[in-house]
Amino acid sequence: MSTQNTTLRGLGYAFLGFAVFASHDALIKVLGGTYSVMQIIFFATLFSFVPMAVTILTDRTTGNFLPHHPWLVMLRSGLMVTSMVCAFYAFSVLPLAEVYSLLFSFPLIVTVLSIPVLGEVVRGQRWAAVGVGMIGVLIVLRPGATEITLGHLAALTAAFCSASASVLVRKIGNEERSAVLILYPMLLAIAVMSLVQPAVYQPPSLLHLAMMALVGIFSVIAQHLIILAYRAAPAGVVAPSQYSQIIWATLFGMIFFSERPDSWVAVGASIIIASGVFVVWRESRANTSANTPVLRVRSPRSDTGASARPMF
Repeated sequence: MSTQNTTLRGLGYAFLGFAVFASHDALIKVLGGTYSVMQIIFFATLFSFVPMAVTILTDRTTGNFLPHHPWLVMLRSGLMVTSMVCAFYAFSVLPLAEVYSLLFSFPLIVTVLSIPVLGEVVRGQRWAAVGVGMIGVLIVLRPGATEITLGHLAALTAAFCSASASVLVRKIGNEERSAVLILYPMLLAIAVMSLVQPAVYQPPSLLHLAMMALVGIFSVIAQHLIILAYRAAPAGVVAPSQYSQIIWATLFGMIFFSERPDSWVAVGASIIIASGVFVVWRESRANTSANTPVLRVRSPRSDTGASARPMF
């Protein structure tokens, strides 16, 4: 198969994967109107555990399930669970496009965190992209002109925790089995969410239970599609495709939730996306980035649960 065909196939996987992610998030918004995000995460993680267990069993790396860096693995797991809770909450209370606009600050945060954690050298142009992207975040939030709600803070916290988890796995991923990186966050999520169920549990209908199952299954399907995309196409080509989610978010918001695009959010999101794409482009150039922290993360969606190993 020609390189061009392989790249197109990779892009196809990526766009399909991010469409599934957007469907996953729309389901969260529907369920969030009735159930606590803790309950949604609990059932979604339970339903995703079986297919992820199959992935774990296919891991041919020798060794046991004991991490080489237990404290960092647990820190990453805690960051991922926190990211899930915050992102699920944000999706349940804010317009979909607005949540995505804030989550898209992910590559900018990764760029900044990679300096102390990975020893990345960030020069003027990438710093400028980070600065411009943060202006985009301020345009979306418009502090002083509109109320900054708990949902906005949750979306930004989700982006920060997801970026932190991604940088950590970039640091320790070469020394840890994929099975360890997948298993520990899932077990922590199930354990923590089970503790709070007595306080938040509401008996779900069969339809809502099926929707919770789909949330978990969609996260697994989307993660694997993104991995296939990065195997088939260059990272610099695949990474920008994550921004296609804003299109799905706008469509889903208009069709299912009567959400009308806000012009300020559109402007801010455009600035954030342009900054993120520029960071990806700079990292893809030779002799620009020693660690390519954004390019080497196969999935920017730690908030969906157990994400796979970054690309090394």
